[in-house]
Amino acid sequence: MLLPRQKTPDLTVPLLGGGTFDLRTETAKRGTVVCFYRGLHCPVCATYLTEFETLVGAFAERGVASVAISSDRQDRAQGMAEKINAQALRFGHDLPLARARDWGLYISNSRGKTSIGIEEPPLFTEPGLFLINPDQTLYYMSVQTMPFVRPHFRELLGAVDFAIEKNYPARGEYDGPV
Repeated sequence: MLLPRQKTPDLTVPLLGGGTFDLRTETAKRGTVVCFYRGLHCPVCATYLTEFETLVGAFAERGVASVAISSDRQDRAQGMAEKINAQALRFGHDLPLARARDWGLYISNSRGKTSIGIEEPPLFTEPGLFLINPDQTLYYMSVQTMPFVRPHFRELLGAVDFAIEKNYPARGEYDGPV
């Protein structure tokens, strides 16, 4: 189980356009927002990532980097980037499902074609949103079992502002007896 203030698992995936996203080498002053999404087949993901794309610059102004990652192959990740007209958001692809499990993500089986007529992969991850500190410790996380009811990026941005202003620590770190 991931705990706030504890080191997260390493995370390295190829990026669209070349290069690699490696959480260990991220240099943003206040950390990185990592959004794990289901894949090209998910219309909810497209809407969600469209919101994220519009706020990448606002996160960057606060010293926070942004990346969207899925277990999709490169061509499907490219399809999602094109679908949302991504200009600023980095897209990672080919996330190994074993690594997804390390991050506490749920994994689903394919149910065939989705409502938009795109085939689901045999296995894929359900969504997760993480804010990782520059030292690779967990600050915030939200993990879903379904594509619905996700945290809004604008609210996360407001939380970043609050945390900066109040020097607010990550919460939920206690793992002793209860």
